[in-house]
Amino acid sequence: MRIAFILSEVGSGLRRNLSMVISVVLVTFISLTFVGAAGLLQLQISQMKGYWYDRVQVAVFLCVDNSMSPTCAAGPVTAEQRASIRALLEGENLSRYVSAVEYESQDDALGHFQDQFANSPIVESVTADQLPESFRVSLVDAEKYGIIDEAFSSLPGVDVVSDQRELLEKVFSVMNRASLGALLVAGVMTLCAVLLIATTIRLSAFSRRRETGIMGLVGASKAVIQLPFVLEGVIAAVGGALLASGTLWLSSDFLITWLSRLYPETAFISAQQVLLLLPVLILLAALLAGVSSLLALRRYVKV
Repeated sequence: MRIAFILSEVGSGLRRNLSMVISVVLVTFISLTFVGAAGLLQLQISQMKGYWYDRVQVAVFLCVDNSMSPTCAAGPVTAEQRASIRALLEGENLSRYVSAVEYESQDDALGHFQDQFANSPIVESVTADQLPESFRVSLVDAEKYGIIDEAFSSLPGVDVVSDQRELLEKVFSVMNRASLGALLVAGVMTLCAVLLIATTIRLSAFSRRRETGIMGLVGASKAVIQLPFVLEGVIAAVGGALLASGTLWLSSDFLITWLSRLYPETAFISAQQVLLLLPVLILLAALLAGVSSLLALRRYVKV
């Protein structure tokens, strides 16, 4: 009987404040969509870091005619210098840090350059002698880049030692800023949703203050009186969370499938990781709605 009464009160409250309930659903939907997008972006960043950092290489670029480094003052790298650099890279002293060494000639560098900038007009003006030869060094631990830099940056014949992590960090930095921006927007929208839920519950409680007063007089407990109002807020917020979850699932599934075809060499998050995030959004919505509803009822529903 009590459960039937509570459910009837919830239904009555939702009907009376239908426009406000729809507003709560929409604001919650938008805010949690941003929260979910920020979460998925962070998962993607972590996935890409784990994937690319395992494949990161250190490039030891050798001197060419137009090199400006002090170690290139004597001109382009000589055969003796090249052999000495290779011997050091493949030597016993660095064997615990270096997992593989690959030599890239100027012709190889030109081929890679032409592939990378195939649609750019500068391709026709670049020749092999303008591009440096290099040794591509794969590390056992990508964090040990400093050892290679310290060992080779001052050697004659070495123009510059470049860590691919520097480029990756710039990319991840941009992605982190985008994720932070999404979280900031999500925070503002979540605050709006909390305030709107509280306002809706207050209006509902105020419009039914006579009913709740009578219930208190006949001995109804505080929990029985407040529960229908709390459930109204939770139902509206969970409705918005379900919309946000569906939107994130469909959009992420489409984007991941599309991007995986365009960039097959890149590691993307899986559908299972997306699914793990969705219950968190629903629980977050229920928690925020429940807490804001209880706080709103402290003034308007007293026993």
